[in-house]
Amino acid sequence: MKPFPDHLQGVLFDLDGTLLDSAADLYAALKVQCGEMGVAVPAYEPVRDVVSRGSRAILRCAFPHVDEAALAALVPRYLVLYQALMAEQTRAFDGVDELLATIEERGLGWGIVTNKPGFLTDELVQRIGWGHRAAAVVSGDTLPVKKPDPAPVLLACERAGLEPARCLFVGDDRRDVLAGHAAGLYTVAVRWGYLDGGDPDQWGADLVIDHPADLRARLLHQRATA
Repeated sequence: MKPFPDHLQGVLFDLDGTLLDSAADLYAALKVQCGEMGVAVPAYEPVRDVVSRGSRAILRCAFPHVDEAALAALVPRYLVLYQALMAEQTRAFDGVDELLATIEERGLGWGIVTNKPGFLTDELVQRIGWGHRAAAVVSGDTLPVKKPDPAPVLLACERAGLEPARCLFVGDDRRDVLAGHAAGLYTVAVRWGYLDGGDPDQWGADLVIDHPADLRARLLHQRATA
């Protein structure tokens, strides 16, 4: 495991399941689509568990027997429904606002690297009120590749003016850890997110935390001892 960077410049975050609890709105959109198609609505928990994998995984919960082509055909309508509902129930996880405030108070930059489509990411970030605060936002279709490829993470560092070796990457999915490691960042896995049924302690992250306050305390301590 890497040592925590001595001269930290910034922190990059995954979005859904790390900064934002968006599962309720994603589930609400699925319920509407199920109603339109006369399909039984699946239970919430199995849907929440796969949110990090994107719209196809969410739709698969309600349409387990359709082939991949048929599933893909359902995605555009699902995204339209989700866009209409987006941010109605979505909120920052407890402690995230305080963590972001501490990052900004320290003069550090922060940004977002998500696999969410750009048109949804940009609108959601604006609705939450972070549009003018994030130093960089890289979405799932910004580049031809997405996480776990390191390219989106490196692009976010470039856009934010951050050196990868002096940055953290924080996420709730193994793909976040893989992308962060490959890009040369210090990786932080969180236990409060959707996790995709995985165990953050098994992902090889440099640090695993239970609550945003844990990282905030680390940043405050570093400031006091720097």
